[in-house]
Amino acid sequence: MAHYKTEQDDWLIVYLKYLLFVFNFFFWVGGAAVLAVGIWTLVEKSGYLSVLASSTFAASAYILIFAGALVMVTGFLGFGAILREQKGCLSTYFCLLLIIFLVELVAGVLAHVYYQRLSDELKQHLNQTLAENYGQPGATQITASVDRLQQDFKCCGSNSSADWQHSTYILSREAEGRRVPDSCCKTVVTRCGQRAHPSNIYKVEGGCLTKLEQFLADHLLLMGAVGIGVACLQICGMVLTCCLHRRLQRHFY
Repeated sequence: MAHYKTEQDDWLIVYLKYLLFVFNFFFWVGGAAVLAVGIWTLVEKSGYLSVLASSTFAASAYILIFAGALVMVTGFLGFGAILREQKGCLSTYFCLLLIIFLVELVAGVLAHVYYQRLSDELKQHLNQTLAENYGQPGATQITASVDRLQQDFKCCGSNSSADWQHSTYILSREAEGRRVPDSCCKTVVTRCGQRAHPSNIYKVEGGCLTKLEQFLADHLLLMGAVGIGVACLQICGMVLTCCLHRRLQRHFY
């Protein structure tokens, strides 16, 4: 009977090892995806961050990068722990899974909170940025962000091109008679903003506010979906790690 139990334990250990190995592979791939999404957010979309009032969006991206890198390192540790059947390594692996789960939980909460107040923040801050900061000394980054925003989304102004009528830049001598910035033009050439006609500038309903809000909302949902997917994998991994750890204890003691 004892011999049967030993064979049964051996079979369960091998079965758990294969399951945990497969999980760890998908977990590592998920970590690579989290890391890629975080880096893509900062590298490709960092031009819009200057027009946001808070750094919550950027913070969520940085947390994803940290979590993704930690997942990949943990994945390598997991492969070693599974192959060697070392209980100490499995315990460390479990602790790292728990830490990553908590980090992603924080990122998820930040993204959810920011998603809830996204519309109000954009309405207040984008209008202020266009009116007070655009084209001003020391605000080069903000000016470049607004120009890129208007060109990328093919829009002009916060709600409409009329928003630029109250801009400090447009009312200044530096505007040289422009009615809107040149980045509002469908074909950008020097001083093209002097002619605010629909054939020349973007007259998009809802302006840049609607498009930026939709872009950020979609991106937050993407970050949340990737984070939730990896978090679900982690829960499975923690359960499998606990089961394998207990089986190894019973097998050797």
